[in-house]
Amino acid sequence: MYGLPLLLTGAALSAGAAAADSTSYLKVMADSYIRRGVPEGYHYGEATLYTGLETTLTQTKNESIKSWYKNQIDTGVLGEDGNLIDWNLTYYSLDDYRIGNNLIWWHEQTGEEKYAAAAKVIREQLNRHPRNAGGGFWHRQPNYPNQMWLDGIFMADSFYSKWTSVYDPDNSTAWDDIILQYDLIEEHTRNHTTNLLVHGYDHEKTAVWADPVTGAAPLVWGRAVGWYYMSLLEAIETFPESHAGHARLVNYFKTLSKGLKEADEKDGGWWLILTDPYPGAAGNYIESSAHAMFVYGLLKGIRTGLLDKSEYQSVASSSYKAMIDKFVTENDDGTLNYIETVQVGSLSSNGTYEYYIGVPRVINDDRAGGPFLLAAAEWELKCNKA
Repeated sequence: MYGLPLLLTGAALSAGAAAADSTSYLKVMADSYIRRGVPEGYHYGEATLYTGLETTLTQTKNESIKSWYKNQIDTGVLGEDGNLIDWNLTYYSLDDYRIGNNLIWWHEQTGEEKYAAAAKVIREQLNRHPRNAGGGFWHRQPNYPNQMWLDGIFMADSFYSKWTSVYDPDNSTAWDDIILQYDLIEEHTRNHTTNLLVHGYDHEKTAVWADPVTGAAPLVWGRAVGWYYMSLLEAIETFPESHAGHARLVNYFKTLSKGLKEADEKDGGWWLILTDPYPGAAGNYIESSAHAMFVYGLLKGIRTGLLDKSEYQSVASSSYKAMIDKFVTENDDGTLNYIETVQVGSLSSNGTYEYYIGVPRVINDDRAGGPFLLAAAEWELKCNKA
């Protein structure tokens, strides 16, 4: 996809113009990612970027982006026969299930059954997915037995909820199972003093990082919290309000929002590792993917009435502006970069502070681009309605 012409007018911006309130960072950043090229396939990073592009399309109605995105799915995710390319029916990794959300989106857009059929394959894989003794999905078999990570909630349970709402809304057993996944994560990873959540837990307490009493991981890793924060918003939208689990999801979101508000640095931003005493410690830094996730969640929470505007608008606004100032840079061709993104974070590690801060930082990662687009879309909705 390199060398594409600019898809959106007015995208070549000077540094001064890029700071103007009238700049649509949503449009320019979406265009920038497409011009650089996005790998085909169902990797969760690309699936996350596609979620941001779906919001971009909702607001801009840009047919060039829509055509490009459809081609990405039709040639990189689905084969000519409509089946998922290289999908392994006996490989159980929650990361791979995220693309199911995008397939449902395309089914809703086009009515073409191939998208629903492909999403159904993923939904049926969840029925076979290994679980720990509490009923929670393993993050991956055989790599992470009995472990639940915050990441996995975003990868699988948002999809589980979306699928059920669209195709099986009267399945009370499914709704009970979905809320169980969130309840287990809350029970085992939430710190009720800070209102933040550690990266995950091992139900059997045998992982090298697991607390011998609780099974919990030791540290709050920002992007894992961001994955969970976004998933809560997605689940709240699709989960039936008549089910008692809906009120719990709302409470989980509100409580986490309170913790994030308290953890925000006063100049706008969140540390890679948010567990005391590490904020401000050597090697720690303000990380951009989690930052975008939190800004998106705060802004959408305010817009949808989940959060009190008088309490949260200040931190949401200052953090959005900090996101632009700290992490967005411009190239000579008018495209934008998004910098300071941690490459990965995994509980395949020893879970120590030294591990997390030792992971390299990357530029223009899809796992950051998607949340940036979501945050920019919320900001521009707010500004357009002001």
